[in-house]
Amino acid sequence: MLKDSEVAAVLPAKDIARARGFYRDVVGLDDPEVMDDENVFYRCGKGTVFMLYQTDNAGTAKNTQLGWMTDNLEAEVDELRGRGATFEEYDFPGLKTENGIATLPTGKAAWFLDTEGNILNIFQRT
Repeated sequence: MLKDSEVAAVLPAKDIARARGFYRDVVGLDDPEVMDDENVFYRCGKGTVFMLYQTDNAGTAKNTQLGWMTDNLEAEVDELRGRGATFEEYDFPGLKTENGIATLPTGKAAWFLDTEGNILNIFQRT
């Protein structure tokens, strides 16, 4: 049943127009499929999608909410920085970033926020 179904992430946005501008101009995504004034779907690689919906609850989560897999993390970080993304710096037990990038036993990762306060991630597996 569900094990064979597609999965779609869901992200909140306080201001859907502002968020759409971020995902277009900074992340570089194509225009979304518009469901209505408060709900849009973005298509990404290999048939994956995420929904962006308007709610006042946006920005309240303190965890990573959406991530992309890549084969070249440094190039993605450089490109996103060039479009205005700011990468988070973390220094926790077991997780320390340098220039926005953490080296982990399983690969490398970087985190940035969207305009709505959602924590986004890029990950490159080793």
